[in-house]
Amino acid sequence: MQDFNEFSKNTNDNGKTPLNLIDLVKNLSSKFDGKSQNELLKAIYDEAKKGKLNGTLSNEQIDNFRKILYPMLDDKKRKILDKVVEDIKKI
Repeated sequence: MQDFNEFSKNTNDNGKTPLNLIDLVKNLSSKFDGKSQNELLKAIYDEAKKGKLNGTLSNEQIDNFRKILYPMLDDKKRKILDKVVEDIKKI
């Protein structure tokens, strides 16, 4: 999985949309094809926790990640993402 630090760097000039969003979505889709939502959330959480603990992931980068994903999610998934983001920021 691409780490959050690299993900947040790969944006276009307006800083909102990753340049390689299609590649990222394809990559994530293939890695998690047949996996549950919980498995995907755990992988995101584990990667973020690792970044927070080793100092390579800031709360600002986490917020950028959330902003990028938000438009692709329905209300239920946005609430889940918000919970995960807030938990990660507490680390």
